[in-house]
Amino acid sequence: MNPEKNILPLRELNELKVQLGQKRIALVGGCFDIFHYGHLHFLREAKRGGDILVVLLESDEFIRLRKRKEPFHTQSQRAEILAELKVVDYVVLLPFLENPDKEYGEIVEDLKPSVIPITKGDVHRDKKLLLAKRVGAQLIEINQLASFSSSQITTYASILRD
Repeated sequence: MNPEKNILPLRELNELKVQLGQKRIALVGGCFDIFHYGHLHFLREAKRGGDILVVLLESDEFIRLRKRKEPFHTQSQRAEILAELKVVDYVVLLPFLENPDKEYGEIVEDLKPSVIPITKGDVHRDKKLLLAKRVGAQLIEINQLASFSSSQITTYASILRD
């Protein structure tokens, strides 16, 4: 674990769980590749649900294979950006998950968060609701700011380049 930045690999998750004791954990996940105000809004609202905000940060390979685009920042750069935010307590570096439904389920079951915040309209809402129920967590839906999304920003940037 990097104590200065609170960035840790997935294999150290159990150590983190022991360290946190009975604190209420809010658990979020994502790429956070081109960090923008909408991300900050989401993380602030997510933190309100718990004492500790843990971010599961997707790998570069996830962005390439599942999002079908080249990451703008590497996972370590994205982790450093997130770890510098006062609202984020820990960043967990995810490897590429071969069986995401099963492996995410195991991560959530291991950490047993109190709250799982998601963006309203999340396409995986039903899966996340089942996971939340399985560990006794509350699913919180956070409104997305209309003018802030990574896809809108990258589309706008490509227009400006052309």
